[in-house]
Amino acid sequence: MATSTRQVQLMLALTFSTGIGDAVGYLGLDRVFTGNMTGNVVILGMGLVGAEGLPVTGPLLALVGFLVGAAVGGRALKGLDAGWFPRTTILLAVVAVVIAALAGLLFVFPHPTIPVAVTVTTLLSTAMGLQAATARHIAVKDVTTVVVTSTITAIAADSPLGGGSPKGWERRLGAIVLLILGAAVGALLLRLHIGSGIALAAVVTAVVAVVGHLGHRPHRAPKPTAGQGNSTETSAA
Repeated sequence: MATSTRQVQLMLALTFSTGIGDAVGYLGLDRVFTGNMTGNVVILGMGLVGAEGLPVTGPLLALVGFLVGAAVGGRALKGLDAGWFPRTTILLAVVAVVIAALAGLLFVFPHPTIPVAVTVTTLLSTAMGLQAATARHIAVKDVTTVVVTSTITAIAADSPLGGGSPKGWERRLGAIVLLILGAAVGALLLRLHIGSGIALAAVVTAVVAVVGHLGHRPHRAPKPTAGQGNSTETSAA
């Protein structure tokens, strides 16, 4: 199935929202990444040996939460072809609702204690895991929405300097730039309120869910003959 321009744009928008969440998590919630699990693994490793007082509980719970969210997404989408389905919309809507609820919590507790901060980062990481699994199923090449290390590698390896062809560089560069922009916006919004960046991320995710749902074009299957049931899901263009 070919990836549509709309799907690329929507995944890039989710990459932007991930950057916001990571900035808020790291700068405002005890140095925990909520989408970039590679960062949490590194922080956890250093924190375990007491380096610079880095946290251990937060990154560890964020990792667990991300794994749970990704597992739920994988289970929910199991058996479907790559692309956008009604279940895709539902999962992203759940992500948006969770993020919005966490933003509300931060507006209630603008100076979160450690338990509140850990709760927010764990649940936000769970939502990011669900988002990542959903994005993986949509299968937009080089846009995972949560990490760009492989994308940077692809840009370099496939460049003329690396002996390759720079095909698809716009999409790859877009993912990197939007993650940077998201992190910058998240850092700036922290000056306004700790919950404002998370609220924006919720809005972006909700818009992606709505636009993606409205844009998916189901194939019209032939009417079933006697003895055949109707499919509960349709393929997306």
